[in-house]
Amino acid sequence: MSCTFKTTRRVEFHETDMAGIVHFSNFYKYMEQAEHEYYRSLGMTIVDKQPDGSVIGWPRVSAQCSFESPAYYGDLLEIRLTIERLGVKSLTIEYDIWRDDTKIAKGRMKTVCCHFTHGEPMKSIEIPEWIQQKIKDSQHPTT
Repeated sequence: MSCTFKTTRRVEFHETDMAGIVHFSNFYKYMEQAEHEYYRSLGMTIVDKQPDGSVIGWPRVSAQCSFESPAYYGDLLEIRLTIERLGVKSLTIEYDIWRDDTKIAKGRMKTVCCHFTHGEPMKSIEIPEWIQQKIKDSQHPTT
């Protein structure tokens, strides 16, 4: 899959260390924020409440991030989200984080589509067709 979703965010003071450099843990938050905005752009949320009170959600299976250049307080970062793989039950997303022409970080998260019913353990499920279709359509936008 090839189309990239883009969003921006400004680095807040509380996200930095004493030198004004973004603490590494915040990059995972930036990736998650971009993921949520991507879902919203598709008319979905990461927590989809079902009529019976259960929920379809996307717990993380793995997350990684490598850092190439520091980001600083006040920087405007662009987070580029690309669907790397749409599996039967899982979704793998790549993230590239940029400040202007400088690549700051590269990350990846793998999530699994799960069904949550109150009082029962979560259960992985096949990604519902309507969700698959929205993701596929976002990768081949019409112009």
